Amino acid sequence: MQKDFIAELQWRGMIHDMMPGIEKQLSKELTSAYVGIDPTADSLHIGHLVGIMMLKHFQDAGHKPIVLLGGATGMIGDPSGKSKERNLLDEETLRVNEAGIKKQVMKFLDFDASADNNAKLVNNYDWMKDFSFLGFIRDVGKHITVNYMMAKDSVKKRLSAESSEGMSFTEFTYQLVQGYDFLHLYKAENCKLQMGGSDQWGNITTGTEMIRKMEQGEAFAVTTPLIKKSDGTKFGKTESGNIWLDPKKTSPYKFYQFWLNASDEDMSNFVRIFSTKSKDEIEALEKEHNQAPHLRVLQKALAEEMTVRVHSQEALDMALKASSILFGKSTTEELASIDEDTLLSVFEGVPQVTITKDELAAVDNATTFLAETTQGIVFKSKGEARKMIQGGGVSVNKNKVEDPNAEVDFQLLQDKYILVQRGKKNYYLVIVE
Repeated sequence: MQKDFIAELQWRGMIHDMMPGIEKQLSKELTSAYVGIDPTADSLHIGHLVGIMMLKHFQDAGHKPIVLLGGATGMIGDPSGKSKERNLLDEETLRVNEAGIKKQVMKFLDFDASADNNAKLVNNYDWMKDFSFLGFIRDVGKHITVNYMMAKDSVKKRLSAESSEGMSFTEFTYQLVQGYDFLHLYKAENCKLQMGGSDQWGNITTGTEMIRKMEQGEAFAVTTPLIKKSDGTKFGKTESGNIWLDPKKTSPYKFYQFWLNASDEDMSNFVRIFSTKSKDEIEALEKEHNQAPHLRVLQKALAEEMTVRVHSQEALDMALKASSILFGKSTTEELASIDEDTLLSVFEGVPQVTITKDELAAVDNATTFLAETTQGIVFKSKGEARKMIQGGGVSVNKNKVEDPNAEVDFQLLQDKYILVQRGKKNYYLVIVE
């Protein structure tokens, strides 16, 4: 039995607005729907996953999802929800970005060509590149009035007294280009539904208006609420920036930790939006979580599910191993089993010092190494280092240093690193080159 798409989104809290008639449309035939993504980076971040999850639920309900990469619109910039005009990108950069995004989308949607509801990826540059300016304003622009365009909230906000930037003609016409995308997909793919964030309502309805006027057809819109964290900060943002799906931009360990560290209040929202678990499964997890919140059952379940889907089971295993080793009791051998990328991502931001192999070889004892060779970042003096060692408060590569005069024969992690721990929470990374 296939899912009821609208009912599925409703219990998950993923509907902000929808046009009447959509449920009737979905019940009478296999329907195509699309979500647009402007490829302004070569990776999606987790904010994009809200739209991708809408498409996943749509496909699970037996319908056909379409991902539209905005090669053309990415050259313009969408004014919705923004106070400034974005930087415009050239075609070569956009093509590189598109290739990276396609790989990531394939982890969520089934592109199997043999299925009736197989996912499809399209690029609006392919049908916009041959349009002339005169051709566009003649064939498309004449069907939408300036009054209609000016009434959109996204336009009003940019033209308000609060906005000192104003709005360029390029951005003003964005809704026409996005509206034409919907019209094109309606004709080429029989696409009758566009979905997006609530800030996209105006652009989406411009498309439904074009379809009504130019094709005498009926099309629909569904939008999802914009997600904000309970503290009012932007979802998916950390002190170091966006949480990306590309492991080179955000390591699997940091990706896992983002979900694991979410507040209980946020998690009740996140788990419904990003998990593919059923309502019964989620409610059972919530019940278990509420009985022992300190165990973070919800956070762990979603962190594991998302890390496996976006990265791999191996990446999850490495993240779990890193957490266990770093925050529990472990040996040098266990620490050495963490790959270099994970090690560096875990200790990003801790004090670091670089020394040469010759400098390391010349060290006479542990005290000298901790105070002088490391250039004072761990201890300011030999006396301070000696006292801390005697008190049992110093570890190197997870092995406690018990003798201030011990020989320095530390195993290099990844043939390059030494991890020094002072007390319970102070870490230092020594890079040996």
